[in-house]
Amino acid sequence: MTAYVPATVGMPLSEVDTPSLILDLDAFERNLDRMDASLAGKKIRIRPHAKSHKCPEIAKRQIARGAVGVCCQKVSEAEAMVDGGVADVLVANEVVGAKKLQRLAALAKRARVAACADDAGNVAQLDAAAREAGVRLDVLVEINVGANRCGVEPGERAVALARAIVACRNLRFAGLQAYQGGAQHLRKVEERRAAIEKACARVKQTTDLLAKAGIACETVTGAGTGTYMYEATSGIYHELQAGSYIFMDVDYGRNEWTESGIPRFEHSLFVWTTVMSRPTAERGVVDAGLKASSVDSGMPRVADVEGAEYVKASDEHGVLKLTGARLAIGDKLKLIPGHCDPTVNLYDQYVCVRGGRVEAIWPITARGAVW
Repeated sequence: MTAYVPATVGMPLSEVDTPSLILDLDAFERNLDRMDASLAGKKIRIRPHAKSHKCPEIAKRQIARGAVGVCCQKVSEAEAMVDGGVADVLVANEVVGAKKLQRLAALAKRARVAACADDAGNVAQLDAAAREAGVRLDVLVEINVGANRCGVEPGERAVALARAIVACRNLRFAGLQAYQGGAQHLRKVEERRAAIEKACARVKQTTDLLAKAGIACETVTGAGTGTYMYEATSGIYHELQAGSYIFMDVDYGRNEWTESGIPRFEHSLFVWTTVMSRPTAERGVVDAGLKASSVDSGMPRVADVEGAEYVKASDEHGVLKLTGARLAIGDKLKLIPGHCDPTVNLYDQYVCVRGGRVEAIWPITARGAVW
């Protein structure tokens, strides 16, 4: 079966079939501009997280503006990026399992590839896979800086793991992965700032001990859209992994931004949907439900229409509460996703729109890349 494409280049937005994933190119490019301006003059690298967009076309546009490469969460995402022309990829995650390790090592023959580790046994497995493939892999020690997810505890345990990497003939210790994911959606500015100050203290504890042990730590990498300016100005981090800034979503919109030093990025990603039913004056139903927009971080928000609230999602239906909005069957709306990353993973392509017309179709080649 040939994959259905809901739009063609040159088509008016009004004719694009629904549900579709719409990228407002003007807003997207303004977000890229805002990131560039916010980091101007700072000695910091940006390595945007491709798990947000899963699209080599977007990654290449970020790299053209100075990004050193991208992050991924899975080997299959990294493969999609390299296949699409991205030459520098960090798998900012642990890679476990013989087949995944083989694929990671094979990918290192085609691009600069790095991965993370928080366990000595996994380090040995990485070394064996690299030896078998005839490559030398960069490996970063992931440390727990407060998210309480993956990561060895900072300090001596992290140094011991770095020593294990240094001792491997087929690995190179490339630094520390130090991402405080739990801080990104703390609503208050001071809460986010305080969380990153604690993270920086844990990183410094570790880098001081690495220096004392004579182990060079060339890179500390981490940060996200909600906090990246704190890492950028810390004097601790070398590389930023912010990803959602290009799109934004409802959940990020709940954060306080004033006085954060972080620009207010705008919504550029939308689910394009059609009103399919008007059963009562107070209720409308659109054709974008759970299979069209992730609700793990809350319901999508109706954009540009007063008096319409998205209140319930089922598989193929989204229910709107209407308080004055005049919507008829066949009307089309933009929904702002509650959480951009998993929403992107529901679609095969971005319908890229500028000035009310489709300018491009960009494949989401890493869609479903979860292995």
